[in-house]
Amino acid sequence: MGHSLRYTVNCSLLFTELPLLERPAAARAAGFDAVEFWWPFTRPVPDDADVDAFVRAVTDAGVELSGLNFFAGDMPAGDRGVLSSPSRAGEFRDNIDVVVEIGRRLGTKGFNALYGLREEGVDPAESDRVALESITAAAKAVDAIGGTVLIEPVSGASGYPLTTAAEGLEIVAAARRNGADNVALLADFFHLAVNGDDVAAVVERHAAEFGHIQIADAPGRGEPGTGGLPLPELLAAAQSKGYAGYVGLEYKPTVPTTESFGWIGR
Repeated sequence: MGHSLRYTVNCSLLFTELPLLERPAAARAAGFDAVEFWWPFTRPVPDDADVDAFVRAVTDAGVELSGLNFFAGDMPAGDRGVLSSPSRAGEFRDNIDVVVEIGRRLGTKGFNALYGLREEGVDPAESDRVALESITAAAKAVDAIGGTVLIEPVSGASGYPLTTAAEGLEIVAAARRNGADNVALLADFFHLAVNGDDVAAVVERHAAEFGHIQIADAPGRGEPGTGGLPLPELLAAAQSKGYAGYVGLEYKPTVPTTESFGWIGR
């Protein structure tokens, strides 16, 4: 791929042929030593036994949990985060301690906080104020374990307020002005591309500031090589501009997951 960046497998989109707790071991068997997950529970504060089972699945597999999302609501039902929702800010705050505990036990450093859709009848300025408070609280909490809060522009969710790198970076800058220095942009090249961002220009200008990169091809969100996004060039450019972190494989395989890794050899 023209770079030496390391890959981490997003086990919320890959290996979905298997039960969730079997996916870390499947990633290890496929040759990867790191995985990432969206919030793997249905509630912001799951039972201790469920947390223990998740932690055990990762440790028994012998992989690193490189990234974990905060609770983001009911994603299959259309939620895309709760941190900017005044009526749900309490759920996000309750979730923080659980996220930090999992991160502490597994050595996780990247924590994605999805911004959330606008609440009907709520002034956007109030939503942004709540979001800034929540981001700041999360950043302070994960700083205790050397973590970073990630802010991600996404596509495919009508009304989601962050769709471009510039909009994401505005939130990062606001958080840092509020004293949260451990907040950074999550640059998902698929989302940026389908939202019309010039991904190559974003990489050129901001790669050294990225907190994390995720990839899928566009259009379609399949594995690299199924679309027209120049991922090898973009990743090589990101590394040359100073990015040295993981690259999250967050695509929807068009074939069984283990068969979808053929592009790596190419």
